Parts: sequence; C-alpha cells; structure tokens
Amino acid sequence: MIDQLLRSKGNGLIKIVTGIRRSGKSFLLKTLFRQKLIEEGVKENHILIIDLESRKFKAFKDPDYLLNWVDDQKKDDSTYYVIIDEVQEVTDFIEVLSTLSVTDGIDVYVTGSNSRFLSSDVVTEFRGRGDEIHVWPLSFKEFMSVYPGSKEDGLAEYMMYGGLPQLLTQKGDDKKNDFLLRLYRTVYLKDIYERNNIELKAEFEEISKTLASSIGAPINAQKISNTFKSVLTSHSISDKTVNTYIGYMQDAFLLEKAERYDIKGRKYIGSLYKCYYQDVGLRNAILSFRQNEPTHLMENIIYNEMRMRGWLVDVGNVLYRVRDTEGKQQRVTLEVDFVCNKGSERIYIQSAWKLPDLEKQEQEKRSLMQVSDSFRKIIIVGEHIKPWTDDNGIRTLSIYDFLLSD
Repeated sequence: MIDQLLRSKGNGLIKIVTGIRRSGKSFLLKTLFRQKLIEEGVKENHILIIDLESRKFKAFKDPDYLLNWVDDQKKDDSTYYVIIDEVQEVTDFIEVLSTLSVTDGIDVYVTGSNSRFLSSDVVTEFRGRGDEIHVWPLSFKEFMSVYPGSKEDGLAEYMMYGGLPQLLTQKGDDKKNDFLLRLYRTVYLKDIYERNNIELKAEFEEISKTLASSIGAPINAQKISNTFKSVLTSHSISDKTVNTYIGYMQDAFLLEKAERYDIKGRKYIGSLYKCYYQDVGLRNAILSFRQNEPTHLMENIIYNEMRMRGWLVDVGNVLYRVRDTEGKQQRVTLEVDFVCNKGSERIYIQSAWKLPDLEKQEQEKRSLMQVSDSFRKIIIVGEHIKPWTDDNGIRTLSIYDFLLSD
C-alpha cells in the first residue's frame, strides 16, 4: 500500500484511501506514509494532518475553517501534503475536496470507512480526479511476518480471527473473541444503523447471519427473503429490503459479491452470486464463532488474497453435454470457484481442503478440463503437498505456498 501511495504522489488526483474499519488506514497514512515522505526529504511542517476522529479537530468539521487553516499553513511554493482522516465528517466534504484539488501546491490524501461516502460519491463527483486506494486487513504473509508460531498454527489462527492489525495486541483466545464481538456490535452495526436509519435491527442481524453462514454458496435476495417468510412470523422481509441491507454491508466494506460468469458463453448469468467477507474474523464473530468450516473459510481467504493482489474475481460456470445411460444428451453445469482477471491476464482457481484420493482429484479437475483456453489453471489444497503440474497444465499447490509466495 505504501508503494501505491508513493507512486500516486503528485499525480494531481485526490488519493482516496478506503477500507474496512480498523484495517489500518489511519496508521498507513498518518504514520507510515508520513515517515516515507520525511525520508524522501519532505519537511515535517509541509505534512498537514487533520484527524477528524479526534476531539481536538472538532472545529475542522466546518469546511471554511478547514480551508482557511490549510491556506494559513502554506508559507512557500513547495508542495504541502494534506492528510484528512475520516473526511466524511466534514460538512460539504465534496466541495472541500473539490477546492483543495484545484489549489496550487496541495497534494491531498483522505481516508474513510464507508464506500457510499467515498468510493461512490467522490469518484463520481470528481470524474477521474480521484484515485482510490483500498486497504485490506493483513494478508496471511503480513500476518506471519509478526506471528511467533508455525505457519500451520498461524493459518488456524488466521482462519479463526482474521487479519485486523489490532488483534495482534490481544493475548489469548478469549480476548480475541471479545475484541471481534465487541468491534462488530459497537462499531460496525452501530455505524450501519446510524448511517442508514435502520429500524428493523433484529431482521438486519438475521440477514447478516444468513450471509455469514452462506460463504461459498450461491445465494440471492429472493432466496433469503423466502427463508424469512418460512421461519419468521414477526416481519416479512422483501427481496428489495434484503438487497438494500446487503448494499449497506458492502458500503461498510464488510463483504463483497462475486458474480456468476459463464466461461464458455463469456457473459454474466442469472441472479445468483456468492458473498465473501473482507475479514474472516469478523465473519466468524457475526456467527459467535459457531460455524468454522475450514473448506469455506479457505475459499474466502483465497478470494481475499486475489483481491488484495489486484485481481477482479468472479465465480465461474461451465456448461457441457454428456450422455446418460440411455444415450440421451444432458446439460451439466460445473463450477470453477474463481475466475480471476487482471488486464489481459486470467487465472482459474479451484479450492479444495483435501484431495484424499484419485476420485477427488478428478472431481476437482473436471470443471477446469472443460475450459478450453490456455490461461493458468490452479487447484489450491489445504494440506502440505509438493507443487506439481499435470499433463493438462493444471497446477496443484498447497494453501501455504499460495499465500506465502508472490
């Protein structure tokens, strides 16, 4: 992320640093990036930090006060780096950023925790004048750089508690459980409720739990709505409401949707999709740590890893025809867990917790074998194996090699 910030320095765009709460956005800008600027020779008084989460900066929520203060700090023609933490707290912040963006000698960096306030509004408003840099929780490789145990223990820890940096200061499973449960209820839920004026809080939480228990499974709003109609008597939740609530969770960066893609037809299909959580620890906290299936958690971690590395990730479907015992043709749909695209590159990935025998190996390869193009095809397994490539070019490697290697 530091590299992205440094490459964006002085590009004339407003650098919009987004990401899930407690993912380290503020530390990235106010500490790491500031330190890099100083190392590159920028004077400390040319780095202006406005922390709107601090009571000390309450006055800066007034747009005119903020703009006048920035003007007062400028003493020469050198570049001044303005860092605004939680910029959405400023009244009319779009206008403030518009003004700063056309002010000579100013390079602007802002953080925010809600995509509706930042990614959507700001990028649309600036029409190419905003440069979004998304911060994820720690990757497994970053996590292991400070974890004192083995990579096997580290993966188990990462699958259970995720990669929010503050977790590294929590000692003991009980402290980590409490930290994530409290963070979800007192920060994320409160934030979502207040921003969106949600009245059906119990229903929202049920939808949240349903999504958390469904990672790796195709779902849509209608299916969730039908579930509510069959098991709840207090309120009937429409598919429109479900879609709205899922949108709120996306806006808070809790989860992302992976759309279904017809690989042979080269088009997006149907209304079903999969949801993956940007931090599996928060996902587990939503379910009070009661559903920790390694198969689905590993799939979520693989999705996150590819997204962190800059890939767009969809869920793949392959249609092909087979003959039944009577000789009649049948259409069969197979799934490729992930279709990952970056520019002209593509990778197909299957996630398999274990490959205990030849039958299971062939099962995981079946959908990849139906993909006729020459892009890379990978099977990732949750156990230690030596990486190998078969005669069809399908490479199999362990989750450890995938996560710890570039």
